[in-house]
Amino acid sequence: MRISFTFGADLRDMQGKGASRRLRHTGKVPAILYGGHQDAQALILDQQNLLTMVGDERFYSSIVQLKIGEQTQEAIVKDIQMHPAKNVVVHVDLQRVVESEKIRIMLPIHFKNETASPGVKVQGGVVSHMRSDVEITCLPKDLPEFLELDLVNMNLNETKFLSDIPLPNGVVIPELQHRNAPVVSIHSPRAEEPEAVVAEAAATPAEGAAPAAGAAAAPGAGAKPGDAKAADAKGGEKAAAAPAKKEGGKK
Repeated sequence: MRISFTFGADLRDMQGKGASRRLRHTGKVPAILYGGHQDAQALILDQQNLLTMVGDERFYSSIVQLKIGEQTQEAIVKDIQMHPAKNVVVHVDLQRVVESEKIRIMLPIHFKNETASPGVKVQGGVVSHMRSDVEITCLPKDLPEFLELDLVNMNLNETKFLSDIPLPNGVVIPELQHRNAPVVSIHSPRAEEPEAVVAEAAATPAEGAAPAAGAAAAPGAGAKPGDAKAADAKGGEKAAAAPAKKEGGKK
């Protein structure tokens, strides 16, 4: 069984929000250890010691060894809660490891030969990662640090799926039992053309172009609405006022 990290832990008697808050003020971190057909144990971990490990990718995909007093216990990290605004560990969940029982753990996916693939190097494509990790099951002795996917033969517009990831002996991806999700693809770079510019160009007519059919002509300079009706009315009044011509000659 490969052990990547070892650190000490103390048993925690006081529990609850108040007790956990007081622990954090003293530079300690509350933790819980469960599984392995045993009762859960409340533990105390050292904040500074944890901060040296939480930034390492392997910490989340390896078997760690806890030294609890005179005893040692192998475990895997199931969850770490970080403070939303500070670089401080708030709580840690750990699961006991039994050598003869399979474990479920998230492993990172490492992508190899991205820039050397024909889709990128020759065809000018862009690599898009849909997944960066995947849950696996295996016995503790078969646990790898990561899974590796080689893109050396990938072309433009090609996609690799979970089933394309080579798995070491004894390692299984449970998700493959019900779906084969995409993991990485190579696609053409998208042209960056703002939609607003396109819309404005379509709405603005070319200089000197005739107005669209049905568009109202602009009124003449100085003209006011109703001027045409007023002119017609004046013309009618003049016609009525003009004297009628006499028929026949002068008697």
